[in-house]
Amino acid sequence: MPDQAVSRRLSDQPGADFSVVAAIDALDVATRAIAGELDLDRVLQVIVDSVRELVHARYAALGIVDASGRIERFITSGISAEVRERIGAPPRGHGLLGLIIRESRAYRIPDISKHPDAYGFPAHHPPMGSFLGLPVRSGGTSIGNFYLTDKEGEPEFSEQDQRLVEMFALHAGIAIQNARLHSRVQRLAVIDERIRIGRDLHDGIIQGIYAVALSLEDVPDLMAEDPAEANARVDRAIDRLNSAIGDIRTFIVGLGADAAAASIGSRLAGLADELLLTSGARMALDLDLADVAEIDARLSIEAATELLQIAREALSNAIRHSGAPRARLSLRAQDAEAVLAVEDNGQGFDTTIPPGPGHLGLVNMRDRAVSVGGAFDISSRIGGGTRIIVRLPLATPETERP
Repeated sequence: MPDQAVSRRLSDQPGADFSVVAAIDALDVATRAIAGELDLDRVLQVIVDSVRELVHARYAALGIVDASGRIERFITSGISAEVRERIGAPPRGHGLLGLIIRESRAYRIPDISKHPDAYGFPAHHPPMGSFLGLPVRSGGTSIGNFYLTDKEGEPEFSEQDQRLVEMFALHAGIAIQNARLHSRVQRLAVIDERIRIGRDLHDGIIQGIYAVALSLEDVPDLMAEDPAEANARVDRAIDRLNSAIGDIRTFIVGLGADAAAASIGSRLAGLADELLLTSGARMALDLDLADVAEIDARLSIEAATELLQIAREALSNAIRHSGAPRARLSLRAQDAEAVLAVEDNGQGFDTTIPPGPGHLGLVNMRDRAVSVGGAFDISSRIGGGTRIIVRLPLATPETERP
């Protein structure tokens, strides 16, 4: 296994500490433990139990935060259920917990009581000394924080402890989002076909995410040997994971839409909101959906499905890659066609250069349009933004009878 290979290389280095090898092995065990979990409640508990064991902390907690930065769930390890009950309500995000939420960075503190932001403990709370806290992110957004206290056998947590927890936090963020997606799929799977699609998607994303996650397992070794390559590898992996998670999340949202009941306009608006929300992007998006009623009446279900997927890919590309402060999506009926346009004023690119391996978005959009008798066109130049135009055929309106 990759982490075992890392351990062997570390142990061969002059002066290598056996504890480092043991820590790498523990990281391997911890990441594999959470990779196979699908239930959200279970994966959260496994994550917090695993991170506590990873760095030999007496106590550990995972605080899940909402959009306002307030702790909405607080999962602990090392504290019995009886003690939790005596302590009372979970923390809301004051003191050191709130500091990490606000600043979204790691803190290692030798003694909690001596830190100026310490808020104090409620009655019946066990005493705690050393502290290590850091954010858990997904898609560039902090979804929670690790809080570890009382390093066993040592006066405080080390820099190595922090690096290990930061590596584990990458896997934890993936596992949390994957469990959330699985939960969402289960809620949406109300008919056999949707169940089948949901399972296929879930199985595929587990394998894809786990494969990329394995590519990160040499990073602790590379951090010492080649920091630049370690950083580059992490950046590449995070980009691929964020892209995959965003695509699957958006597709699952589409499974929940009733094509017969929801208009193409409302589905496009919901798609745009979902992409912007989950990406954390600050892009402003203008929607122009003037001819929705006519398009709903004349666009086939198959063409509507392809139009939504094309819009998803085009918006996703604009949000992730264009760097544009503003974009525009419009849909109108023009003669016998529905015309979808997605435009941004971002960095643009050279359309004459073929996309690299794994970059099939433009090809897929073109294939989707052609599959329902439509056409796809893209114009872009470096520094001049990008414009995608899709034309899909509309059925001829039925002649009104006298």
